[in-house]
Amino acid sequence: MKTVFIADSHPVVQVGITQMLSMETGFKVIGTAKSSSELFEKLENETPDVLMLEMDFPEINGIACLRKMKKNHPDVKVLMYSGQSEDVYAISSIRAGAQGYLSKNADLDYIVAALEKISDGKMFITNELAQRLAFDEGTQKPRRLFRKLSTREIEVLKMLASGKRNKDVALGLGLNEKTISTYKARLMKKLNVDNMVDLLQQAKALDIF
Repeated sequence: MKTVFIADSHPVVQVGITQMLSMETGFKVIGTAKSSSELFEKLENETPDVLMLEMDFPEINGIACLRKMKKNHPDVKVLMYSGQSEDVYAISSIRAGAQGYLSKNADLDYIVAALEKISDGKMFITNELAQRLAFDEGTQKPRRLFRKLSTREIEVLKMLASGKRNKDVALGLGLNEKTISTYKARLMKKLNVDNMVDLLQQAKALDIF
């Protein structure tokens, strides 16, 4: 029996996934958490085969939580999932150490398929995403631009797009304000803009909000 831990801030999602997996042979949910502090507290006593981690997780965001997971619990495989842009966050998540990424808009069958693949030591992304990433369509310039961004740059852009000031971004990511200013300069250069208004417009084009 393979074990799963669900880290999601919405109780209805926790219950729904737990009930669905209870009907599938081979998987058992051994715990849930609604915040990062609760997650790491519970992982002191539980070691699941796969952690399902929500991207927009409270206290620290999903990517930062993922990095901490890989440092503190390197043997736990992580499936990131989110209602946000799969094109942007799948690659960002995998770069940060996740074994797979799943959109919350995906069919329920994908959850089981993803867990099976990841628990067997393989990577998982949907066929649709793989096909989209294989082609650079002329109308998808913003999507091509995001691939130039590092995982940390995407984190900074996401927090800036949500209205946070440099000081708040620095505090949230454990960096200093000067470093955040450096990241902003890099973002503007990579996204071909020269002011914050246009930078935030690019964030909107990338579905980062």
